Amino acid sequence: MARRIAQKHGLKAETGEEAIAALRAKGIDPFKRSNMLQLVSEGSEETAVATVEREAPPPAQAAPITIDADHRAGEIVRIQRDIARRRRRRLALLATRLAFFVGLPTLIAGIYYYVIATPMYATKSEFVIQQADSAVGGGGGLGGLFSGTGLATQQDSIGVQSYLISREALGRLDAELDFTGHFSDPSIDPLQRLDPDGTREAAYRLYRRMVEIGYDPTEGVIRMEVVAADPEVSAAFSRALLEFAEEEVDEWTARMRAEQMDGAEDSYTAADARMRESQARVVDLQEQLGVVSADAEVSNSYAQIGAIETELRSERLRLDQLLANSRPNAARVEVAQSNVARLRAELDSLRAGLTEGVSDEASLARVTAELQVAQQDLLTRQTLLQQSAQQLEVARIEANRQVRYLSTTVPPLPPDEPTYPRAFENTVLAFLIFAGIYLMVSLTVAVLREQVSA
Repeated sequence: MARRIAQKHGLKAETGEEAIAALRAKGIDPFKRSNMLQLVSEGSEETAVATVEREAPPPAQAAPITIDADHRAGEIVRIQRDIARRRRRRLALLATRLAFFVGLPTLIAGIYYYVIATPMYATKSEFVIQQADSAVGGGGGLGGLFSGTGLATQQDSIGVQSYLISREALGRLDAELDFTGHFSDPSIDPLQRLDPDGTREAAYRLYRRMVEIGYDPTEGVIRMEVVAADPEVSAAFSRALLEFAEEEVDEWTARMRAEQMDGAEDSYTAADARMRESQARVVDLQEQLGVVSADAEVSNSYAQIGAIETELRSERLRLDQLLANSRPNAARVEVAQSNVARLRAELDSLRAGLTEGVSDEASLARVTAELQVAQQDLLTRQTLLQQSAQQLEVARIEANRQVRYLSTTVPPLPPDEPTYPRAFENTVLAFLIFAGIYLMVSLTVAVLREQVSA
């Protein structure tokens, strides 16, 4: 021990006596307690501290302090047992917490699903909204491209889906089949039963849970599932909702057809009324003027004028022949002159009748102009009436192409086995949910505890 202390202080000694002498020469007592404790090894498995109660014996009697192997093994076993005991205690606490926060709620949920929950029957049905195709008109453009596909009636399908899950559909179903009364039956378990004195919002929330509607845009199919405590009631609810949907589609179709036909029918009615007014005006002018056809009257007047001019020319030639004689017959000349004057007066009268009215009668030119204007207006109104009739026919064809109807591909049939509750699946889901909640809470508490301790 003295040599080791001397070596620590940088003194060289061959024997213990030399080391003691060298240490004492420097004022160091090798047998002092503090010096002896500094010699304990820092890297050993067990720390040995030598306790000196009295003065050290002479160098010949000093001996190193050692630790027994059995004592070291006993200490190791004691430490291992303590660690195992702590682990068992922690595992027991963990098992207790899991049993209380996860196992017990899962057990309660399983008991509810297997024993208490009222069996529910789900009636499934599928239907599509189709558009009537028409061979007339062809349907060009994008309408013809998407006709016959789900995209042609996509908006209608989405509208029907929204209507069936609306409060209005709930009100009609409640009024016809007493939806709320069925789910207020005391035989239904309390978690699924509807309070008879509950609000309409509570009934609507239950309706949204019991009626599920999904729309597949790729196929254009609407799938509906209606849940009730009785299979026949479930099928009746499903059939009623399908009737509601069909009535809604029919109403939309009727509204579209009415809006599309109203404009064309109004245009046709107005054109027909104007045409009749023009025709009545032509008839009135013909009755007032006493002329059926202005063209015929003009042609007749010109024919008469031509005939009189021909006769007048003949009488003038005859008169010129009589006057060419050196001694003409006075009586014949007077007759010829009288005929020429009469024919000229008649010719002037006919020509005056073309442009000037006779007494209170209108002139033939005015009569012809008024009749031509009235007849031209009548022709124009007839043309417009024909165009309106064509537009009305086209509108009727387009309206027929806008017809939508609901086609049930999978009819609602009552199931013979309860669909809900799915006891095993729901119990496993409850276990996973409670385990996830426990895990998140535990991690949160551990992180907070670490942050506080740090």
